[in-house]
Amino acid sequence: MIAGMSTFTSIHVLLSIIGIVAGIVVAIAMLGSRRPGGWTLLFLATTVATSVTGFGFHRDQLLPSHVVGAISLVLLGIAILALYVFALAHAWRWVYVVTAIASLYLNVFVLVVQAFQKVPALRGLAPTQGDPPFVAVQALALIAFVVLGTFAVRRFHPD
Repeated sequence: MIAGMSTFTSIHVLLSIIGIVAGIVVAIAMLGSRRPGGWTLLFLATTVATSVTGFGFHRDQLLPSHVVGAISLVLLGIAILALYVFALAHAWRWVYVVTAIASLYLNVFVLVVQAFQKVPALRGLAPTQGDPPFVAVQALALIAFVVLGTFAVRRFHPD
């Protein structure tokens, strides 16, 4: 277990962290027009697993996290099709880049939400998700991923 978390929560968190780290490696490789095979598979598999396990937390109602998880799974499904079925041919190259980067962003978005909810120092800075520090961090993350995605679409031309 991680810091008092249940085994299920610990697995979910570890999958998420592995997915984010692998996704960053994949995104950097895209900027260099490389396709890091093992890292790509690790990123896609752990990010899918993160989204799927997110539905395993019992809730009585539909939450924003469920919506984010569903959107992530759709994006990941498209990314997997673009890469493994359509082999990045023609428009599938940029479709893959956009959906992979967007999936990574959603994982980071949830990380920021969780950090502001669970880390006392951050919770003290922004007790609600409408407070300026939270909004600023999320805005910076979004801007960073839009810029990253734009450069990745332009530069990723493997093989």
